[in-house]
Amino acid sequence: MERIAVTPRSDWKKTAEEHGFDFHSLEGDPYWDESAYYKFTLEQIEEQLESAAESLEEMCFDIVDRVCASEEQMAKLAIPEQFWDYIVQSWRGQERNLYGRMDFAYDGKNPPKLYEYNADTPTSLYETSIFQWVWLEQAMERAIIPKGCDQFNSMHEKLVAAFGKLGIDGKLAFACARDSLEDKGTIEYLADCARQGGLETQSLYMDEIGLDPEGRFTDLDDMTIPWLFKLYPWEWLFREDFAKHIPGSGTHFIEPAWKAILSNKGFLPLLWQKNRNHPNLLPAFFEGDPDARALGDSFVRKPLYSREGWNVEVTVKGVKRAAKDGKYGAEGHIVQAYHPLPDFGGAFPMCGVWLVASEPAGMCIREDRNIVTTDDARFIPHVILD
Repeated sequence: MERIAVTPRSDWKKTAEEHGFDFHSLEGDPYWDESAYYKFTLEQIEEQLESAAESLEEMCFDIVDRVCASEEQMAKLAIPEQFWDYIVQSWRGQERNLYGRMDFAYDGKNPPKLYEYNADTPTSLYETSIFQWVWLEQAMERAIIPKGCDQFNSMHEKLVAAFGKLGIDGKLAFACARDSLEDKGTIEYLADCARQGGLETQSLYMDEIGLDPEGRFTDLDDMTIPWLFKLYPWEWLFREDFAKHIPGSGTHFIEPAWKAILSNKGFLPLLWQKNRNHPNLLPAFFEGDPDARALGDSFVRKPLYSREGWNVEVTVKGVKRAAKDGKYGAEGHIVQAYHPLPDFGGAFPMCGVWLVASEPAGMCIREDRNIVTTDDARFIPHVILD
């Protein structure tokens, strides 16, 4: 694994906008950054990252099954009791999932270590699937990178195929919060994949979804919504005023409700407890667990529910080195072994391995200048070259 500095394409912003990548810069700073790329060997991709994601996905299913059989574990994850049966029914009814992203610390030499699983509403999808590939092809054409480069990226083809296998009858609605350009771009891309997979779609904002007298969710034309892809976390949905109507609404959700277990940081201690010393796992415990003393004076404290690094605290040799204050943490915390990201001259890359229909499908690199990956991280493309 190497970080290689290169000259960006002079027309990259124009190219991004021509491809519908409107959120390539955030608040004036580039989010897409092609001033460098990361180079991997095929063995690193197939035998390390892809293999890790594949095996961990199976272990994750085992954890979901165990949580669904245990009220105690549901409570540990701070999932509201009124939704326990709904989640269990979602799992036992074998509701299909579409996608997720596992975030790893990986240096190209040692086994990748799972930091967390963005199993419910991961973003950075379009730039992984489409624009990163556009860069690869143009960069080879312009001799920015060597000829013969490849990429860990079959995202688009697998997404289109997966939509066609979800068993959707009727229209599929896509919804996100109103105030995020990135979220809007993500659902527009996914809706395009769904149409290529043969489905009829519509797009909404979450606040445009209504409720009819029978407790069914409706669109702006007061038509019921039988299928809904929601780029809106389950833990947020559970707190909404309309949440009580979800189990009886008749709406099928993507991602399904059982993903609320895997998108919760509390699944990490459960995963470790069942699979201690697995090469791709870091020791993790619920805060207050006496076994957590084994972590010593270097550890990471994470809220059960947190996003973009908010309220993640890193303590190294008893000294708190990083903490981004935010609104998360009321439900509780876990502690995880400290395992730093590789340091490429002050650049800290996180390897995000995507799964589509539970199969590894691609990778994104988000690079931060801090040891905790936050919403200030930049997207850096990658190549495979032996």
